[in-house]
Amino acid sequence: MPPAIEPQREMLALATARVRDAVVRPPFFVDGAQDIVSVCRALAAAGLTTALVREADGAGPARLGIFTTTDLRDALLRGTPPERLAVREVARFPVLEVQAEAELFEALWAMVRHRVHRLVVRDGERVLGVLGQLDLMNFVANHSHLIGVQIEEAATVAELAAAAARVDEMVRLLHGSGIRIARVTHLVSELNRRLVARAWALAAAPELVRGSCLLVLGSEGRGEQIVKTDQDNALVLRDGLDARALDVAGATARLAAALGELGWPPCPGGIMASRPAWCRPLAAWREAIRQWLYGHEPEAPMQLAIFVDATAVAGDAALLDALRTHLDQALAGADAFLARFAAAADQFHEPGGWFTRLKTARDDRPLDIKKLGIFPIVHGVRALALQQRLHVSGTVPRLRALVAAGQFDAAQADDLVDALHLLMGIRLAHQLRQRAAGRPAGNEVRPAELATLEREPLRDALDIVKDFRQWLRRHFRFDAL
Repeated sequence: MPPAIEPQREMLALATARVRDAVVRPPFFVDGAQDIVSVCRALAAAGLTTALVREADGAGPARLGIFTTTDLRDALLRGTPPERLAVREVARFPVLEVQAEAELFEALWAMVRHRVHRLVVRDGERVLGVLGQLDLMNFVANHSHLIGVQIEEAATVAELAAAAARVDEMVRLLHGSGIRIARVTHLVSELNRRLVARAWALAAAPELVRGSCLLVLGSEGRGEQIVKTDQDNALVLRDGLDARALDVAGATARLAAALGELGWPPCPGGIMASRPAWCRPLAAWREAIRQWLYGHEPEAPMQLAIFVDATAVAGDAALLDALRTHLDQALAGADAFLARFAAAADQFHEPGGWFTRLKTARDDRPLDIKKLGIFPIVHGVRALALQQRLHVSGTVPRLRALVAAGQFDAAQADDLVDALHLLMGIRLAHQLRQRAAGRPAGNEVRPAELATLEREPLRDALDIVKDFRQWLRRHFRFDAL
């Protein structure tokens, strides 16, 4: 089989395979009270490197942990003779589990997300065995774990750029194999955040990394960026940190340069940690939030919107938590601001009407799919989450949290999720075609370039967005602004 076809075939296998289709190693159980020497002797006799540790838990079912040769290494460093050390003291509880009928992609994503190499496989309540990283590699040659390892072990920006290129190739293969857009975003967002975190570790002194919190913002913060568009990041410094001694300016400049080499061009609006407005001590960030809420700068609402999507990728995440708490307190009695903030979801309108334009295949005028479809959903849901003080990043998780809180209709939320994913999928396909042609990735699509099976769902999705905008007008009372 030609080399170009084989990776696509493996990605297609990943899209359809179940966990039980992979090599699941039979379980090898040991009692938590056994000493490590006897456990290792039993593993050696069985030719294994992993044991599942059962530990009685009162009157309930025994809890399950895992012991591997890596845990043995850590145990030997404790100083306690291993023959006097019970395996339960070094095993990891609880184990991460997956059902045998789950799609293999779920297991792959769990390994990447939690940075583990083994999952316990169950059929209902029955333990079938252990699924290991090496066994998953039999299904996917371009395995995301390999990319993850490459990221963690990168010692130079050039080595990190090689891993970033593999992420981009994985996006193309996953999309070409028909894997749903939600799953592509889960996996790619996790790898992209690890790329940014590793780039920061290469750019900054360890004391600076520990004494600050690096944030990704915008679509990267929401976990909704697939194709790299531009850098959106910020840095929160602990109050009292000596910025000059730790060369904060130099480190953030090196980060911006490194991310450029990894495929993220500089942000046209300057929303980068290398700019003073997005690199501040905690106290200065608190004041910035107050100014965004109560100042008169026209860009303030959008700057707040970008910040609200923040996700911590490196350093002290408690700094971001402190700013979120401060924002909640500052929002007390800010209903008028929230209405003005939400109104941005209704700012873009397509002259001539998109509905008519999507009925014909001959219209060659570009249609901005982000402004007309994606942004109104993202920003409208963001405003609702801010109103309810929900500390959740990501449009879909925010919608689920709003429904769970009784603040949004479940059926309408499902429609918005479907519309968002359809719009993201169409945009991704378009951006990949642009990249393949050597052009920058953008948000404009031409109805003439869309197939009938794309135009009709797109029209339905934009109709859902139109209804949502009308709902937002009533909810936030835009007519009173």
